[in-house]
Amino acid sequence: MKNFFFLAFNNLKRRKLRSWLTILGIFIGIAAIVAFISLGQGLENYINAQFEEMGTNLVMVMGKAGPVASPMASSISGKPITQKDVDIINKINGVALASPLIMHPTSIKYGDETENLFLYSFEPRDIEQLFGHLSSFKVEKGKNLKQDDKYKAVVGSRFHEIYEKKVGLGSKLEIEGKKFEVVGILKASGNPQDDMSIYISNEVMKEMVKNPNEVSMIYVQTKEGETGAVAEKIKKRLRKERGEKDGEESFSVSTAEQLLETFGNILGVVQAVFIGIASIALFVGSIGIMNTMYTSVLERTKEIGTMKAVGARNADILLIFLIESGLIGLIGGVIGLCLGIGISKGIEYIVVNFYGIVLLKITFDPIIIFSVLLFSFVIGSVSGLLPAMQASKMKPVDALRYG
Repeated sequence: MKNFFFLAFNNLKRRKLRSWLTILGIFIGIAAIVAFISLGQGLENYINAQFEEMGTNLVMVMGKAGPVASPMASSISGKPITQKDVDIINKINGVALASPLIMHPTSIKYGDETENLFLYSFEPRDIEQLFGHLSSFKVEKGKNLKQDDKYKAVVGSRFHEIYEKKVGLGSKLEIEGKKFEVVGILKASGNPQDDMSIYISNEVMKEMVKNPNEVSMIYVQTKEGETGAVAEKIKKRLRKERGEKDGEESFSVSTAEQLLETFGNILGVVQAVFIGIASIALFVGSIGIMNTMYTSVLERTKEIGTMKAVGARNADILLIFLIESGLIGLIGGVIGLCLGIGISKGIEYIVVNFYGIVLLKITFDPIIIFSVLLFSFVIGSVSGLLPAMQASKMKPVDALRYG
């Protein structure tokens, strides 16, 4: 077996240019697959970390516009989520706290610059209970909002990047003609959306919006172990209050687990599509290996005849050519693996250093690495199977005569 590998490797060295051109088709496909798998795992780990931080006893209630549920859907659906819904949910057995979030697109002026941003508001008295455990709501400088704060704002750690002039504690922001003072800067969470957000109190927000009773979203904290049951109770109660049938709701009730499952399914589909596209490159590469091996068989007809004349069996010839085509696949797999890892780490570096998503960590499972290399060798061997069978079936006399 050692001699077979040595012979196969020497044959590849003799045809360097052809071998490298064949390997090219394999490592492009392998590199793409490795990059997509590792990036997919990194995104999955990032999403899991976000939801683990949120906690499992959280339920989110949003409006729906057709089949789409989002915080902004409430304002365009015709049946918005309101403060009345918050009060109803707070009375449901198993609910520890229900608190509204309001999102409002507006212009925020700082100095001579004006930016169009989303303004968020909460009930300050509920922040600690609902979000006290979240890194995105930990104050690094200054203080958090208090219930009686008027025209005060708390901003994310990267909010200052929005304006040329740095926003800090005490900075004055003009929002719809009202002056707001920045009283707190939150710790970096690793999520750019959170780190570049601005928060005020619901009381002040209601002065700015057209419908002060309308809310964008309701965060519901349930008692431990009752999340699923409470979510069903909320659905039934809101359907009854709104006179809506099951499946025709103008609202959406989701648990953290359901959202995580939805994100996982979407990510899985996207990953499968990209891997499918990368597989086309592998298929083309395997055709290249087959062509190379057929050419090799024709070039080495006399060599095959000589080996058979001195006692080589059909199985020996078959194995030599299978090992040779497998080595082409394996070398392509090794190069593709290194290239795929490099691409993934490069994307991680860009995302972390330029977009601030520090929670995105690219991981490489040893099992996946081994599987990729094994797959590369197998696809190379399978691609060379037909040429190898042709070589093994040659008769010594014919091979020596026509070689």
